[in-house]
Amino acid sequence: MELRALATDVYACLQQDRGLGCSNSGLVNRAGGLVVDTFWDLPHTRELIATYGQVWRERAHRVVNTHHNGDHCWGNQLFAGAEIIGHRLCAESFASEAPPAMLQALKSLATGDDPALAAFAQALRDWDFAGVELTPPTTLVEDRLDLDLDGIPVALLYVGPAHTAGDVIVHLPEQGVVFAGDVLFRLCTPVGWAGTYAKWIEALDRIVALEPAVIVPGHGPLCGVEGGREMKAYLEYVRSESRRFFDAGLSALDAARKLDLGPYAGWTEPERLLFNVERAYREIRGEPLDAPIDAMAIFRGMYQLRAEGRFTRSS
Repeated sequence: MELRALATDVYACLQQDRGLGCSNSGLVNRAGGLVVDTFWDLPHTRELIATYGQVWRERAHRVVNTHHNGDHCWGNQLFAGAEIIGHRLCAESFASEAPPAMLQALKSLATGDDPALAAFAQALRDWDFAGVELTPPTTLVEDRLDLDLDGIPVALLYVGPAHTAGDVIVHLPEQGVVFAGDVLFRLCTPVGWAGTYAKWIEALDRIVALEPAVIVPGHGPLCGVEGGREMKAYLEYVRSESRRFFDAGLSALDAARKLDLGPYAGWTEPERLLFNVERAYREIRGEPLDAPIDAMAIFRGMYQLRAEGRFTRSS
């Protein structure tokens, strides 16, 4: 993990993007401290705490979850007594994730007979979900929550449903910093869950309009507004191409086989394209933005694309 100073008393904790679950976090080291997102398991969150321990005055009194995916909040329990803040839909969605115990059990299938399931289990190899107790937000945001952390104004802004239903970004206007959560993946192929292309693009436009000097993405390296613009271009391109392939009668998997990623081919986990084509197809069919997703079927399709040589593993 790398601790990066962004401004006086403002830091990011960055994990190198090695694939599934390698997310980023933030710290505002004022007024008892505010942490933006914890990590996917307890060992990595303990390392996060030790990393912030290089600079913080005391264990943070507040934790913000940008959304409910486990790689941004399953370490919450290690901040005992802290105020946990998130959007109402983030809190409501906590139990919708695959349970920690299930993911822990899946790891044992890494040498099993099902190659797609074994590959997914292998991707979990660096994570230890033992002992995780879901600790959802209890201070709930609707559209906006403003905080003053000993002279540092902090705005929690609801921008969902984009990546998920409950997406919140954290804006420090005087420092020119935005903690974007998974509204922004940087040089890393995004995945969309409950939301729409239109709302996700709108959320990226909102980040760019804030004109931050530094954006901390949910995954990948730090960037400026160019990161938001580039990811918007990716989403617009994939949505447009998906429409073309849908109209031609291709399945989502066949569309992913044919879609030319061009400048985005070098992003990590390019096979996640299938998730994004599937989202476009759901929208074209008029399905609800929160319609259930057969994630394992999509992971199997991603494995098939790699096995065919369409994409190589990037982690």
